[in-house]
Amino acid sequence: MASPPQLKQANADDTDSLTPEERAYPTWTEPLAQSGSRPFGGPAGRHATVGRQWFWTPLRVVLLLSVLTLVLSWFQKSPCIQQYVDGNGQVQLDWRESRQFVAMCYSDTVPLYTAERLDQPDMFPYKTSWVDDQGKPTEHVRYMEYPVLTGVFQWVNARMAQGWTVIAESGFLPKPMTVITYFNITAFWLALAWLVTTWAALRIARRRPWDAALVAVSPLVVVHAFTNFDTLATAFATAAMLAWARKKPLVAGILLGLGGAAKLYPLFLLGPLLLLCWRSNRLKEGLATLIATLATWAAVNLPIFLRYPDGWREFFRLNTERGVDPDSLYNVVIQWTGWEGFDPGLPYGQAPEVLNTVSAALFLVCCAGVGFIAMTAPTRPRFAQLSFLVVAAFLLTNKVWSPQYSLWLVPLAVLAIPRWRLLLAWMAVDAFVWAPRMYFYLGVDNKGLPIDWFLGAVVARDIAVIVLCVLIVREIYDPAKDLVRQAGDDDPCGGFIDGAPDRFVLRLPRRKATVAA
Repeated sequence: MASPPQLKQANADDTDSLTPEERAYPTWTEPLAQSGSRPFGGPAGRHATVGRQWFWTPLRVVLLLSVLTLVLSWFQKSPCIQQYVDGNGQVQLDWRESRQFVAMCYSDTVPLYTAERLDQPDMFPYKTSWVDDQGKPTEHVRYMEYPVLTGVFQWVNARMAQGWTVIAESGFLPKPMTVITYFNITAFWLALAWLVTTWAALRIARRRPWDAALVAVSPLVVVHAFTNFDTLATAFATAAMLAWARKKPLVAGILLGLGGAAKLYPLFLLGPLLLLCWRSNRLKEGLATLIATLATWAAVNLPIFLRYPDGWREFFRLNTERGVDPDSLYNVVIQWTGWEGFDPGLPYGQAPEVLNTVSAALFLVCCAGVGFIAMTAPTRPRFAQLSFLVVAAFLLTNKVWSPQYSLWLVPLAVLAIPRWRLLLAWMAVDAFVWAPRMYFYLGVDNKGLPIDWFLGAVVARDIAVIVLCVLIVREIYDPAKDLVRQAGDDDPCGGFIDGAPDRFVLRLPRRKATVAA
């Protein structure tokens, strides 16, 4: 039941004061929650006392679920951080017999420790360089390949791990291999970042706090929380959305700028935000966030750019020159049709210009489509809805979809279309891609899987994401189907635009009904 506008606005930031009629009950509306509640007494009764539990609040329960999921994620990666003593008496990391693929525990963190020269005591990201493929035609100079904040994050963790090793050598602490300590320290901070992501998603959800449980228990977290460093970006992006929801545009901009300095995708949220601000005539606040974002991103990047310009450009160089990723739709078409791609016979080190142009053009077309939806929808779309569409469009059209990128979509999907069974089905399909990917890398000659299994899983994942996009667009044009609006909220992420009247809307011409003579 929708609440009167005055009551809704009064309770916008104070969910403790919601009446029973204003709360959303998952065990009433979600079949999955109804089934899960049976061992605990079944769905909440209509006269149940709600909102009076002093300790087991929704926030604490959801964070506990997130901790348990992250522990499970660490155990999923743990086979890859075991060590053994070889025949020469040297302690080695136990990746014998392709354990990283057989156990499906691969994490970029482990090989990058040496590949990015983090094991060298005098190394500093973007300053230290090395030569790959020395003596070969493909010989080239390399630097740290990650954006500035992520690169420095890795370096700090490496210094902490090396410090632990020095202390351990004194005999006071256990002494695992330094790379194992490095993984565990990194995993701790990445886990903390996902807890921030979960916390921010719950605070944004307002009347539907239990939706954040999907962020906490997502199968994608089990598989990919520690595959790379992407939870840093999700934490900054989701916290920025919360800051905007609480009408703190400068804080939102700072967080988006930090997120953009860790990964590119948080910057994509600016487009939907500015479109919605334009529609509601709140561009002043949107531009404040944009300026704060750019200033923060520049403040983080400028010192490295001025001091080590070649190292700073490495991230952009690699992403320009790399070809299609195994997880991309371009690779699916190439593998299944025998097509040579947009840039056949490309010499090493030369950027695939046609592929880059096509990928960028498709993404811009999708963004134009999202902009059209934002300005023509009868009711102003919600921030999370448009943000999901833009990020999903980038992943679907980009030449690279690293498996951990799917984490970007998790909080956005939960806030955009909180249909539990649907989201868990998508997350399960997306997480499943990891299995055929690992066994494809293992190789058919080593009892692995043919590439078709992997490509089929990629197509299934992309179809699942496209289905989510279609359903979100349907709910944008038919807000009565939107569960968030059914709960009485206009836009929990909206901040200044939540409940604001529209000022600029593109009205589509309607066909006039013809009357038969």
